[in-house]
Amino acid sequence: MESNTVRRVGLSVAVVAALTSVAACGGSDDGGKAGSGSKAGSVAKANPVAALIAVQKKTGQAHSARIEGDTTMSSTVSMKQSGVMDWSDGITGSMKITNTSSDADIIKKIGGGDTMEARYFKDGYMVDMGEAMSQQTGGKRWISYSYDDLAQLGGASGAALKEQMQNTTPDQGVKSLLASGDVKKVGQEDVRGVSATHYSGTVDVADLTAENGHLDADELAALKKQLADSGITTETVDIWVDDNDLLVKKTERGAMKTGELNSTVFYSDYGTKVSVERPPADQTVDFAELMKQQQGASSGAAS
Repeated sequence: MESNTVRRVGLSVAVVAALTSVAACGGSDDGGKAGSGSKAGSVAKANPVAALIAVQKKTGQAHSARIEGDTTMSSTVSMKQSGVMDWSDGITGSMKITNTSSDADIIKKIGGGDTMEARYFKDGYMVDMGEAMSQQTGGKRWISYSYDDLAQLGGASGAALKEQMQNTTPDQGVKSLLASGDVKKVGQEDVRGVSATHYSGTVDVADLTAENGHLDADELAALKKQLADSGITTETVDIWVDDNDLLVKKTERGAMKTGELNSTVFYSDYGTKVSVERPPADQTVDFAELMKQQQGASSGAAS
């Protein structure tokens, strides 16, 4: 394997796995903080802003859920994801990722299949590249990425992804709508057999304001930074909420510096138990170490 191919594929896999988690969970911490003084029930159902505050609080406190979705970003990232996530203390969970992006063929050439498994932990995540990959890495099919390595490898965007993945709940869209001051109730709809209330709004990052947003200054600053780091300038957010004030569906359509963002995520089975084991050490290779090995092999071949 050429070292530049390893680097390209390794980084592609790292970013796909990272974006899967961010897209699924949204990337915003302090779930429920803005809702500390909210009233649920009939008031929340009648007033869109009160309803969203209740949703933010209830969803943040749920701590875990089963997640299914698909995400496209520009023309470079396209993927489907399904699994379980726990956001009670950072991110832990397991997701199956079907990669249909432009790098999918490259990943296949070194042994990765159409579908990968990613396991998330507080300090990083691991991606199963498949049996064929293990034949080229001494029997090690799992690539391990620490968030610190991701930050270094990805530069400014890597630092943003590290921050997002370590501080995330699935209510980012809710916070965005609260900060935008542009929230409307669309109506009652069916989402996979569940009766849900549909809310919608458009977020302009430059126009986000604490005055109408029901977020404090720190929350607003963090939200603006996350959106800006993602390259998002405007975003249309739609959420569907069940009778228990829990998200059952979220869509985001955003204008990014590199193209369009489109994400659809379904949430179910809130409070589900999430237990994720680290793969055996003899089947795991650290991405930073893999890069050193490949660079050493290339240097030896050149000499």
